[in-house]
Amino acid sequence: MLESKTYRFSFLFLLLILVLVFTLNISSGSVSIPINETINALFGGTLQNESWSYIIWDYRIPKALTAILVGAGLALSGLLMQTLFRNPLAGPFVLGISSGASLGAALLIMGSSVLASFFSFGLINDISLAIAASIGSFLVLMVVISVATKVKDTMALLIIGLMFGSITSAIVSVLSYFTNAEKLQQYIYWSYGSLGNLSWRQLGLLFALVLAGIFLSILSIKSLNAMLLGENYARSLGVNMKTSRYLIIIATGILAGSITAFAGPIAFVGLAVPHLTRQIFNTTDHRILMPAVLIYGAILMLICDTIAQLPTSANVLPINAVTSIIGAPVVIWLLIRKRKMMF
Repeated sequence: MLESKTYRFSFLFLLLILVLVFTLNISSGSVSIPINETINALFGGTLQNESWSYIIWDYRIPKALTAILVGAGLALSGLLMQTLFRNPLAGPFVLGISSGASLGAALLIMGSSVLASFFSFGLINDISLAIAASIGSFLVLMVVISVATKVKDTMALLIIGLMFGSITSAIVSVLSYFTNAEKLQQYIYWSYGSLGNLSWRQLGLLFALVLAGIFLSILSIKSLNAMLLGENYARSLGVNMKTSRYLIIIATGILAGSITAFAGPIAFVGLAVPHLTRQIFNTTDHRILMPAVLIYGAILMLICDTIAQLPTSANVLPINAVTSIIGAPVVIWLLIRKRKMMF
């Protein structure tokens, strides 16, 4: 009972931090908006400056909501992969899904002009990139699922996923070698990751996909807890390992694939947040870990985005760089302090 109350208090505290970080994120940027005016805008009040309302509702709130979805989705998919493979270095992209999305984007940007024209016709650039990246991640996911039907060893599946990632990365490297500087620069800019390019319609689609991934993950909680003690033990509890693997892979594919398609490949969050959550909550129970990583991932991404905006400056740092620079030292410090990695 005491432990349950402790967890409840911890979650309430995390949600409070999430609200505070969300408000701070909306207030920060090239145009400084007072926090009291930001809160006033969120509750539908009238602002002193009409342009602030446009900035908040048409740019900053969609970007902040994107950060929440991206952080939460990547953190959850990282937790799924680390538990499935029982490997602390596994992340949401070990199955090559991110590489597939990158390949789709690379083919659109640096591929033949016929392919680029096909995707870009009648569509703005951001939408065509999302479509191409989605197709790439979906195709790789289908290949991984078909391989999973023939491979019984989970670690073998991990290695095969890494090989798929290597193959797609090699193809991207070949395309990069033969493309012109302008197209190469466009692809590199996409690979930095971005949270600020989504319209409300795109944000709604991303929300639906992330929600579907979360729902499939919730269905896997019992299987995930059993897997921590080994596949043989999980089978003895009546867990269908084949079905569970498919469900976890599909959930990860939906989460990581959709996020990469809409926001680009964002590193570190999916790898680090599950470790941070285990260290802070001191548990391996996925009933606790799953909602915790969702909130921690959202908080971390909002903090990184706030830093990346360089307040009062028009320049924005690559979100990929900020997530690693800010997050990696924190994980190192926590692991040294605890001196033991929970798994």
